[in-house]
Amino acid sequence: MDCNWELQRDASVSSVAEWLISEVPPGSGIGFDPFLFSLKTREDYGFALMSSNHSLSSVLGNLVDGVWKERPAIPPDGLVRLPDRVTQRSWQMKVEHIRSEMAESPYKPTALLLSALDETAWLFNMRGGDIPYNPFFYSYTLLTMDEIWLFVHAHRVTEELKVYLNASCHGPLCVQLKDYDSVLGHLQTYVAPPGVKVWIGTEYTNYALYETITPEEKLMTSSYSPVLTTKAVKDETEQRILRDAHVRDAVAVIQLLTWLEKAVPGGKETELTAARHVDACRSKQQDSRGPSFETISASGPNAALAHYSPTAETSRPLTVDEMYLVDSGGQYLDGTTDITRTVHWGTPTSMQREAFTRVLMGNIEISRTVFPTGTRGVSMEMLGRRALWEVGLNYGHGTGHGVGNYFGVHEWPVGFQGNNIAFRAGMFTSIEPGYYKANDFGIRIEDVAVIVPKETKYGHNYLTFDTVSLVPYDRKLIDTALLSSQQLEWLNKYYETIRRLVGPELDRQQLREENDWMLKNTEPLAAPGSSAAACSSSLSLVLLLVGLLHSVV
Repeated sequence: MDCNWELQRDASVSSVAEWLISEVPPGSGIGFDPFLFSLKTREDYGFALMSSNHSLSSVLGNLVDGVWKERPAIPPDGLVRLPDRVTQRSWQMKVEHIRSEMAESPYKPTALLLSALDETAWLFNMRGGDIPYNPFFYSYTLLTMDEIWLFVHAHRVTEELKVYLNASCHGPLCVQLKDYDSVLGHLQTYVAPPGVKVWIGTEYTNYALYETITPEEKLMTSSYSPVLTTKAVKDETEQRILRDAHVRDAVAVIQLLTWLEKAVPGGKETELTAARHVDACRSKQQDSRGPSFETISASGPNAALAHYSPTAETSRPLTVDEMYLVDSGGQYLDGTTDITRTVHWGTPTSMQREAFTRVLMGNIEISRTVFPTGTRGVSMEMLGRRALWEVGLNYGHGTGHGVGNYFGVHEWPVGFQGNNIAFRAGMFTSIEPGYYKANDFGIRIEDVAVIVPKETKYGHNYLTFDTVSLVPYDRKLIDTALLSSQQLEWLNKYYETIRRLVGPELDRQQLREENDWMLKNTEPLAAPGSSAAACSSSLSLVLLLVGLLHSVV
């Protein structure tokens, strides 16, 4: 950047508000593009600027767009419908279901406005490529009891898609295609007559559309739209294919870890080469559609930055003397994945082993917990931290987030934060505790799990987690002396699952070296002093004596 610019590294609302207060005279007006602010973001800025007597005003017509003369055009292609093999519910079935939720609402909305891109993509079983790493396309939807308006760049809709959407008819299951930029004017026309009420989800509706719906009695709000809450619970087909995607994804990650174990001692690999390698491995898997986010490939002190991604300037060499963290994921036609593994190819310190084991304990404690239907993730989030808290350690990020079916890798409103909805069977969430020692190393263990029913001795309507990420943890970093018998039992059962599900896929792809690596790293673990450990030690001693006798003879 030249000297006309000053870089502000913190883009949080509080930081930007502080900068505005210091730079803009008190009592001044501050304009913003309401299409780029959610309702909540507008409220947060309004609250932060309240004490300085600044006023916020929406400015329709982005001023930067007005001078951006050579802005690249929206690509003409990229919109596709999902094949029938990965869908259980047609878009017509989904529309009717959402209409039933509208009809059952005591507030009697006449329309539902969808502003988040994944809402429209889910509703119509369509995908696009307008957002990096996310299969979304620019769109809005306005749904009433007898009409459907889809606002999209019309030149991108093929004749095949028009037939698929019933775009040539008029009726309750016929989609009327409108130009993307006409949504504001169309909404103004819709809300003008008396007796209408538009339902919006406040977390993801932009402020331009929100302020159009006046007076207030024509507005119905909830934190999340019924599309987002319905999408959060995967149907049987979505659950099955998302599990399948994780099996193939495990193959790619095992390929990476097998390769790194051999290559790193040679001293030629870096954070960047590792990131590119895992992307290449995923690209060869069936139904691959690219990475689901920029790979976090971090060694040593870089791994202490929780969301660091390497560049040509920052990429460090990988060595046997440092811990390595890789957080990566893939988009597949049948699912989205997100997994983190932390490894050490040399001799970890005792502190590194303890920290890793306590992070693993947090992951296991959440994964094996049983809880009643309707429990919110925030109520059990501390289980991921308890083992760390016991020795004065912690981490500064969330413990988990929802994951989509060929959608966003961070899919709200599922997860462990305060604004997430209650857990229900069929939801998928990541579980990802960690620990980061500044300027030294970082640890994160992240798996995706599906919430499933759990039979209990006395009660019904109980749930638990079933882990669908299927890659073993680094054995040399696990101190089994710290694990409880229940945690050790869970870990060994998890390893049995990896062998049962991933082993056949490795065989099918004729990856013998990777299969051997998987088998070696999923051998049952035993607590120190246990009979299994004693047997293992005795066997090692016998083999050693046999070897000595053989050398003497």
